[in-house]
Amino acid sequence: MTTTPELEQHTYDAPNYAPLPIVIAEAQGSWVTDIHGRRYLDALSGYSALNFGHRHPALVAAAEAQLHRVTLTSRAFSHDQFNDFCRELAQLCRMEMVLPMNTGAEGVETAIKVARRWGYAVKGVPAGRAKIITFANNFHGRTTTIVGFSTDATAREGFGPFTPGFVTVPFADADALGAAIDDETVAVLIEPVQGEAGVVVPPDGYLTRVRELCDRAGVLLIADEIQSGLGRTGRTFAVDHENVVPDMFILGKALGGGIIPVSAVVSRRDVLGVLTPGSHGSTFGGNPLACAVARAVIALLETGEFQENAAVMGDRLARGLSQLPSTHVDAVRTRGLWAGIDIAGGRTARAVCERLLELGVLAKDTHGRTIRLGPPLMVTADEVDLLVERLGEALSTLS
Repeated sequence: MTTTPELEQHTYDAPNYAPLPIVIAEAQGSWVTDIHGRRYLDALSGYSALNFGHRHPALVAAAEAQLHRVTLTSRAFSHDQFNDFCRELAQLCRMEMVLPMNTGAEGVETAIKVARRWGYAVKGVPAGRAKIITFANNFHGRTTTIVGFSTDATAREGFGPFTPGFVTVPFADADALGAAIDDETVAVLIEPVQGEAGVVVPPDGYLTRVRELCDRAGVLLIADEIQSGLGRTGRTFAVDHENVVPDMFILGKALGGGIIPVSAVVSRRDVLGVLTPGSHGSTFGGNPLACAVARAVIALLETGEFQENAAVMGDRLARGLSQLPSTHVDAVRTRGLWAGIDIAGGRTARAVCERLLELGVLAKDTHGRTIRLGPPLMVTADEVDLLVERLGEALSTLS
């Protein structure tokens, strides 16, 4: 039996992904090229890690310049990029302190540890009793602690026992959240828009209500903006749509510009200040190369042009998706350049994504019947129109 290069790519890797049958060789901006020379519009953007497209010139230049200077010191020593990175990111978030890590899951684990220590040291919760409230259908990563409070059976099955101390309530139900908060609650951990769940946008006013409930009970509000933040929704952060200021941001993905993993927890001094030397750390967190690239990302965001384009092109995308026939689509949810489309008629989202691949568009399915779209923030009107056109064609040919 002969094998294709696409199949040969997965002879030796563990089967924790089921990728589409494409092998990418090059990429630039909103487009990738496979090993056969075929081009595809990237409508996934690495789950928001590629918010600025592939190989953005400013980000590549920052990485190249730093590669010729120093790439790693460990946090045993400081370096000349570190303080500026922390200051610039804190200012972008309107916060006071930054704790850099590498991956999004590390950022979430860091926020959990900080919230618990804050609960014991500042709020006075009895030792070992701290609770953190999370939401059904959440996605915060895949460490054993994080999947322990996931409601996704695929993420949980076979990985227990799990870490205690988490209470799960329905998303977008303020009454359920209010009823779950008690004297041992130290934090509420929320995605302002649930990405993995299918770009689930809460009703207007919900995040404001969550903020009010946290304030009333003296509980930290932690916003996981790993996917939703840094311009994806048409604002710098998804919480900005309701002018909500959390007590902690968790950032990742786009912070590394699609070049290097960078994550961070950003908060006030009275929150992150509960940490002491040796209580948390990372060999690679805040390394010079990561800081240099992340500083270039922050500089791009400070102009506001990417947020503005995400808002304008997001409206264009929403209008186009709203015109898809109801016989093909059950529901469409959008926030900026982020969309979840529920497929109708018994067809799987995977089948639609495979057809889109044949038509030159990269997208990804989630939970069986939902397609996620998230093109780069510098996507053009022509590219948005092409995306909608090809999605319509894929849906019609599979009916």
